[in-house]
Amino acid sequence: MTAALLEQYRERIRTELDRVVDFWLKYSHDKEQSRLYRTMERFHRPEILDAAKSGLGFSFLVAGPGKCAFCLTRDGRTVKVQRTIFSECFYVMAMDELSRITQDKEMQADAESMMDRLIFWVQTDSSDLSRPQLPGDPPINSMAVPMMLLCLVDQLTEGRTDVAEKYKDLSGWCVEQILQHIQRDGKAILENVTLNGKELPGCQGRLQNPGHALEAGWFLLQYALKKEDAQLQKTAVDKFMEIPFHTGWDKQHGGLFYFLDVDGHCPTQLEWNMKLWWPHCEALIAYLMAYSHSRAPLLLDRFKQIYDYTFSHFSDEEHGEWFGYLSCKGEVVLDFKGGPFKGFFHVPRCLYMCEKLLDGLLERQDS
Repeated sequence: MTAALLEQYRERIRTELDRVVDFWLKYSHDKEQSRLYRTMERFHRPEILDAAKSGLGFSFLVAGPGKCAFCLTRDGRTVKVQRTIFSECFYVMAMDELSRITQDKEMQADAESMMDRLIFWVQTDSSDLSRPQLPGDPPINSMAVPMMLLCLVDQLTEGRTDVAEKYKDLSGWCVEQILQHIQRDGKAILENVTLNGKELPGCQGRLQNPGHALEAGWFLLQYALKKEDAQLQKTAVDKFMEIPFHTGWDKQHGGLFYFLDVDGHCPTQLEWNMKLWWPHCEALIAYLMAYSHSRAPLLLDRFKQIYDYTFSHFSDEEHGEWFGYLSCKGEVVLDFKGGPFKGFFHVPRCLYMCEKLLDGLLERQDS
């Protein structure tokens, strides 16, 4: 029965990934398609490589001291530059992935150079981000930052022992920073903490982001499996998956809330009770990865619960791709498929990783 269910999931996810890729090839050329070209034979198609090259060439337009433009006009003029590190993080991922296909050593070096700049901004001096340090806004440890850096280390070091050695200390630092977000005697994952790992006062300190916690969970689990760290594997599942799932799942309407307040107050984010596409993507990866490792039936049940909600609410059966923004009750609120924060990333990464995990599970079933 389990094998048949896994095969059913794989077939649906495989079909969905094909539809998503076709949607973006038709309507937009985007920079994150290189991995599909490199690692999945059915996507080893010239139009996908051309799309990746086109997107990356467009993104070379940068503004300021090593900053990438967040938003450009159609003819490539900068509209907006974020005062965060995340545009540059995605730039590194794209540069590195495409360099693996083209064997472009200069492009690979540029990816590492940007990575080094990111580390400098995060650990040494963030002044190039143009965010003045205000007296009432002290520096904090926001979980998104070490999460993204850990993700980039995994990207850059794949199959490269010299690069892995270069960034080995950074990986450990990222893990330490992420673990600081376990708060309230191990019963809560908070989005923001002080630099020494203490709870912040007010609504900023009480904020929970279930999607980020689940994403951090599979980042940690992936790292722990490579390091053969059994305790960190347990922490990744018990703390960064199970806690945000239990607190974040809407028991009345289904789906994951976007934000929560750990004390049960109304979050100040206006969209807090909406259901967004990307937390559900991260939850699918997290629980399927956890099940793939442990084979615990409970983890497969969690995956099934999230899968059933996700594919019945976000996927657009008629036109392809996924809607991104649902109401608390699961109704489509915004019907665009691409925008400033939703592009060719979370959905295809989720489907790609889930298909790969299911391939592995079914291969082991047959052996």
